[in-house]
Amino acid sequence: MKYDLHVHSYHSACAILKPKTILRIAKKIELDGIAVADHNSLKGGIETKKLNKDKDFEVIPSIEVDTDRGHVLGLYVNEGIRSKKFFDVTDQIKAQGGIAIIAHPFRILPTLRSKLKGIDIKKCLDAVECYNARTSNYSNKQAQKIANRFQLAKTGGSDAHFPFEIGRSTTSFEGDLRTAIKKRKTTASGSNITGVVGSALSFLHKRLIKGV
Repeated sequence: MKYDLHVHSYHSACAILKPKTILRIAKKIELDGIAVADHNSLKGGIETKKLNKDKDFEVIPSIEVDTDRGHVLGLYVNEGIRSKKFFDVTDQIKAQGGIAIIAHPFRILPTLRSKLKGIDIKKCLDAVECYNARTSNYSNKQAQKIANRFQLAKTGGSDAHFPFEIGRSTTSFEGDLRTAIKKRKTTASGSNITGVVGSALSFLHKRLIKGV
């Protein structure tokens, strides 16, 4: 199975993707599933899941929460999360039966980089995003080292905000995703060749078009 576990919809101010576009592209490039995780919102994931009628393709309602220690992906959640406190967020994700993943922990920009020093992240996280298609190879390798150090599952996500980014990074596994993450039987891979372009477009879209 091959999933893209980090996709944004137009419900994120820095993205333009409509649910029907996400589904069309994801299926065209033969993904088996996606996690639609908007910034601090479940709207995109819920909307995309309702639109999907393909029983052989999984849409995971998800959220990306901006916390005081970095961005956290919450997969399989059904309620919004208002807290910005890292430990509160991971607790709330798990209380909903969700999967907690630290996203792009070593991105260059300080606002996107995680602050994990001195924390036993194995107690609060299920996985580390080890390949993010908007992140440098060096930063992704550092994320892999953290996953190895704390014996956490490795995931990959495109961090797509625009059509050409979907599927640029993926998570591969056999069987059920939850089980694969629990047993650390996932692999992350991808390409970051479009990362700089995508990031620049997001900045322009958010500042010039959305005015945020």
